[in-house]
Amino acid sequence: MSITNTLMRQEILEIPAAVDRLLTNGAQEIAATAAKARELDPRFLVSVARGSSDHACSYLKYASELLLRRPMASVGPSVTSIYGADLEAAGALCISISQSGQSPDIVRMTESLRRSGALTVAITNNPASRLAEAAEATLPIHAGPEISVAATKTFVTSVVAGLWLLAAIKDDRELLAAIHALPRHLEAATGCDWSAAADAIDGRSLFTLGRGPSLAISNEAALKFKETCLIHAESYSSAEVLHGPVSIVEQGFPVIAFAARDAAEETLAATADEMAAKGAKVFATTDRVQRATRLPHVRTEHWMTDPVAAIVSFYGMVEAVAVRRGIDPDKPRHLNKVTETV
Repeated sequence: MSITNTLMRQEILEIPAAVDRLLTNGAQEIAATAAKARELDPRFLVSVARGSSDHACSYLKYASELLLRRPMASVGPSVTSIYGADLEAAGALCISISQSGQSPDIVRMTESLRRSGALTVAITNNPASRLAEAAEATLPIHAGPEISVAATKTFVTSVVAGLWLLAAIKDDRELLAAIHALPRHLEAATGCDWSAAADAIDGRSLFTLGRGPSLAISNEAALKFKETCLIHAESYSSAEVLHGPVSIVEQGFPVIAFAARDAAEETLAATADEMAAKGAKVFATTDRVQRATRLPHVRTEHWMTDPVAAIVSFYGMVEAVAVRRGIDPDKPRHLNKVTETV
């Protein structure tokens, strides 16, 4: 089977333009929602999402805790939709992410949190969706149609929209400037050659690693290996992988480590090198490794936005691995674009 010019590939290449479109068209909603959040002055944040959207929320968890010093937790949508429990979340800021905005359990939890007194914010590619109607404020991600089943540009624009909101709440000028400079850095990221890592992916299980905001990127990468390449991948924090999971590592075992220019870079690089010393074939987005292979990577204008560039480069690689394996990444088996979980 010959697979060329996949929709997934096209949509990966559209990411810089999609982010630029978000930054051009989304300022009014960001400013209004940030003003509401500052007035509320939430003591904690919660998120509601599944799949890639939940990985975007994991990224925002670290952003909230590092930027705003406010804890953020992912709540289980089934708590309301299946078990019928309504959480007490008065005074919280709730961020619900869904590219389609149609999943009933995400909508019901958002409605429940709003009734309890939380400020609910929907981040979605469909501002006319049920989720947008359920939330008090909506941040459209302006990604344009995403037809391939695997989320790529909607993941990135969801992360950017959420990070932009948090930076606006804090009025972090340095981070806001870095966010607005992202399109050109993401354009460069689409050109990073990760073929050495692709060559090492042989169909057996593999690990992805991260720490801090990059752990969310590692989680997203592991999911993409499963859904587009039919390869079992597990994501771990670099602080945890040596506490048990490393036992299954054998000679040539593939590992991809995601690092940013942040306080965790040094320790993540050390873990990558330690795994390489045990025989793993380790690739890392940092120049601080000695044994692991350095992957080409783009550094942005802020350490908090570096992982966004890394996932763009990864998407290009994982699409190529799928095609090489004769798999159409636009139509993963057993999956649909929209999963409406009750």
